Formats: sequence, structure tokens, C-alpha cells
Amino acid sequence: MDRRSVLTGLSALGLTACSRGTETAPDAASPAPETFDLSALEARDGGRLGFVAHDLGSGRRLAWRGEERFVYCSTFKMFLAAATFLRVQAGAERLDRMIPVTRADMVNHAPVTEPALGGALSVEALMKGTVEVSDNPAANLLLKAMGGLEPMRAFYRGLGDADTTVDRFEPEMNRLDGDKDTIKPLTSAANLKRLLIDTDTPLTTPHKDRLLRWLIDTPTGSARIKAGAPASWTVAHKTGTGGYGPTNDIGVLYPPSGAPVIVAAYHHGARATAPDRNEAVIAEATRLALAKLGRA
Repeated sequence: MDRRSVLTGLSALGLTACSRGTETAPDAASPAPETFDLSALEARDGGRLGFVAHDLGSGRRLAWRGEERFVYCSTFKMFLAAATFLRVQAGAERLDRMIPVTRADMVNHAPVTEPALGGALSVEALMKGTVEVSDNPAANLLLKAMGGLEPMRAFYRGLGDADTTVDRFEPEMNRLDGDKDTIKPLTSAANLKRLLIDTDTPLTTPHKDRLLRWLIDTPTGSARIKAGAPASWTVAHKTGTGGYGPTNDIGVLYPPSGAPVIVAAYHHGARATAPDRNEAVIAEATRLALAKLGRA
């Protein structure tokens, strides 16, 4: 698939097909998740892996530790951008509103906000930087702009997500502390479907398309889900990394034709394991899942 045609016309990804019941299995027809044993991958490096693959054509869902909690790290930034778009749609925010960037806002990993220090960035620029390059101060500024953590909790509940917890700002949210800032892989996959696939998504088509464009354009995580998908597929995804083992990636995989596949992968690797090996676990789980679904 030509990358530029994807960005200029997202219908080429099969999004129009996804909205037609003839090509996408309805929720009522989706069977319970099938156990997808990934214990061998976990044993290889001593990690814990939560994984879901949902084939939107057949309705099949593969899950391993799908109901267990994992710290989500920066994968939440995709949902933060969606929540901000909903505020724009409600008239509570404007994409062109400028937000000052101050020294007090600076935390680690600020590729977009640090160059703007002492100036201001638009809400849209903060969203783009949050999704594409996972800028931490940008995420915090967006959370503060919506009124803090409680509105983000309310966003998840509005999707029908009663599980995901929201407790801290960046970068504190990445630390393991009980159930704080955690999500279940099955819930994450359901949220992706609700926002990016369902015909009754709360996002307008232009906002959904813009979010997908950022998720496709991100340069992060090329060795995770993208490495496990066939080269001809287009992957719209958001990564998250804890720096001490957690290595995550969530997104929608679009084949050249046919319905897409949603993948939510949360790998809590051992602290001593090299980052590239943690990424390889997600890539291998994705390859195995697509093969089992007959989509490789």
C-alpha cells in the first residue's frame, strides 16, 4: 500500500469496509476470547505478557492474560488525544488555542516541548507531539488543560471502560504501584475498537482520521507490532515504555484488503532484559497471532 495514499485517503486502509457489517463481524457475533498460550515467550526472558488480537473480519479474539492488569505507560497518550478531540467537539477546547510552555513543565523526554520552552504550542501541536513522539510535558499540559486526572477517568468510563485506572502524571505514572495507572489488554483492545473502528465512534470522521494519521506516522516502536505484521500492512499504533522492563504497543493493523486486526500488547519484561529483546517478544506474539488467525 502506498504510504502517501494512506495519509491522504484513509478509506484506502479499509476503514470504509470496517464500517460495513458485511465485512466486519458485529459484536454480538464475536465469540469469547480464545486462550492464546504465550507462556513460551514469557519463559524465554522471564517476563509477563498480556496480549490480545481481535480479527475484525471473523470476529475471533485471541487473548493471553487478557484480564490481568499492566502498567500502560505512554500507550495512554493515544487515548488522551482522543479525549482532547472530544473536548474540541463539545466546544470546551480549540485545536488552535496556544498553551504556554514553561520551565516548570519540563520533565524527561520533551522532543517537542523543550524547543518551545518560553513560548507556546497549540493544543493540536501538543496532541501531535504526544502521539507521534510521546512527548511527556505535552501529555501533562493536555491533562491539565482538561482539568486534571478526573476528566481522563471520566473519558474511559464514557467508553464503557470501568477498569482502567488514572492516578498520576508523567513520568510518575510509569512506576509500578499496585493497580495505579493500569489497564487490561482486553479492555484496551475494546477501547481501540470503540474509537477507531465502530460506526458509532464518538469521534468525528476528520478527528478520527487525524488521530490515525499520527498513529501511522509515529517513528517509535518499529521493532514491536510493526515488526510482527507483514510488510504490506499499514500499522496505526502507540507505544509505551517504562524504562525498567515494561514494553507496550497497541494499535490497528490494516492489510492491503480485508478487515483490520486490533492488537494490544503489554509486556512487563525482566529488569535485566535488553530492550530489543522485550520488543522482540511483542513482534513474535504478533506474528504468531496473525498466523493463528490465518492473516499472516
